[in-house]
Amino acid sequence: MNPMKTEQVRQVRRAALAAGVGAALVGGVLLFVPADHERPPVLSPEARAMAAAGAGAPASIPDLTALIRDREAWLRTHPKDGEAWAVLGAAYVERGARQGNSAYYPKADQALQRSLSTVADADERAVAARPGRPGEDGKAGEPAEYGNPAALVGLARLANARHDFATARKWGETVRKQRPDDWTPYPVLIDAYSGLGEYRAAGEALDRLKALRSGTTVLERAAALYHESGRDADAAARAAEAAERAVTAEEKAEALHTLGRLAWDHGKPTEALGHYDAALAAAHGHPASLAGRARALAALGRTDEAYQVYDTALGKLPLPEYALELGELYDSEGLTGDAQTQYEWLRERVEKARAHGVNEELVLARFETDHGDPQGAVVRLTAEWTRSHRNMFVADALAWALHRAGRNDEALAYARKATGPGLRSALFSYHLGEIERALGMHGPARRHIGEALRINPYFSPLLVPKAREALDMLENVSGGAPRSVPRNMQGQPGVPEQGVRRQDMPAPDTRGQDTQVPATQGQDTLGPDTQAPSVRTPDVQEPAAPAPFQAPPVAGTV
Repeated sequence: MNPMKTEQVRQVRRAALAAGVGAALVGGVLLFVPADHERPPVLSPEARAMAAAGAGAPASIPDLTALIRDREAWLRTHPKDGEAWAVLGAAYVERGARQGNSAYYPKADQALQRSLSTVADADERAVAARPGRPGEDGKAGEPAEYGNPAALVGLARLANARHDFATARKWGETVRKQRPDDWTPYPVLIDAYSGLGEYRAAGEALDRLKALRSGTTVLERAAALYHESGRDADAAARAAEAAERAVTAEEKAEALHTLGRLAWDHGKPTEALGHYDAALAAAHGHPASLAGRARALAALGRTDEAYQVYDTALGKLPLPEYALELGELYDSEGLTGDAQTQYEWLRERVEKARAHGVNEELVLARFETDHGDPQGAVVRLTAEWTRSHRNMFVADALAWALHRAGRNDEALAYARKATGPGLRSALFSYHLGEIERALGMHGPARRHIGEALRINPYFSPLLVPKAREALDMLENVSGGAPRSVPRNMQGQPGVPEQGVRRQDMPAPDTRGQDTQVPATQGQDTLGPDTQAPSVRTPDVQEPAAPAPFQAPPVAGTV
């Protein structure tokens, strides 16, 4: 190897080791690049991006930009460098996710697929050049992804970014089977399992990750999973440790944002604001912390500031959910025109993301449930459930859409299952309470709506006033004892209490007949065995369930 290039590779590895690197989110390249493989020159910003990615941590946008520019230039003259294609593809994924720009995802898909085909071609040539019969070393005849875990981890990350959790699981499990002692597939598997509602599998993946790896990446993953399972004290402890041990500004900001989110979810906007401000001091313009700050400011009555901060957050990370939050804040203040502007932008953004292979059905259905077409939202969310996206967030959204469509008996089972994994969510509790109120279950409704306001009395600028009004009405209800379950569900096994082992739930039938959905791979999907009744509103023209999301073909190269 050229002595100058040898020293440049050493510089990259030293930068990686300083950040605790063993492998890379950007394809796992630092782990998988052989020491004697000649690599192109890498400058300081690129080294920083590689080191951060190797630790599974977010790189700064300027460093990511430098890395992308460098790999694109290199590949114009070295198009057969499969490892460089993997780096470029995963960097595209990271930049698209960090900037909310889904246009990077088709480019990432193209680069990662190019990496697979290039490495496979190189392996075939190496096998053909060796003496002996083809296949003696176990390589010939293997699929293209064999020996290229860098590209597979990148593809799994891309699938998660597109909310295609089954595909992410497939690629992550492929790497895990090929390299059982490598930590890199486990972060993407945790995300994939969580998106599929396979929370037991996600916990097992976290345990394995902790056995193989330590550092802020693992602490942040643990904090997120603990929070979703209701272990908020453990989540806060891990996030605080991650903030203390952070090496880069972006790592510190992520950990402080997690602390802010935990404080917010527990109804402490002043404390949350402090964490968000600290995150923004660590990494100026951190988009998620800007959105969190806006949320807290609105709760504290500083709505004019909140509008401005939301606008800034949307400028840096234009996510549909931020537009929905801002629109509902405008709505709560009687600014209907401003709200409609945000809602229209949300629809446009969802359609643009769809063209790039991104599934934004959950946020679109949440919007339609409260501001558009609840029955259409039921169809969208039923399609999500059928795709095996059986996580607590889809269960809650489907429950609320069914309620808004007047189908409360069906809604109850999904609302109960949304609370099953343990997340202490004011929104989930409020939705469950309102469904129970509609069914005449006054005692449980009082308990759950009151619980929502105790968990976070600021959880929604639109729904909190309704929750308070509902609770006042329930306090004045008199008469006989409330029903504990709907009359037509008494004696059925379909609505178990919390703590009963979760089984597979069929999706609600949107086409006038009962539909059984096969069990998903793995354990602990949400939902009991219930028989979904036929649709009750034949006069409503229901939209067809959306087709599975696929990235459109991308022509050309870099």
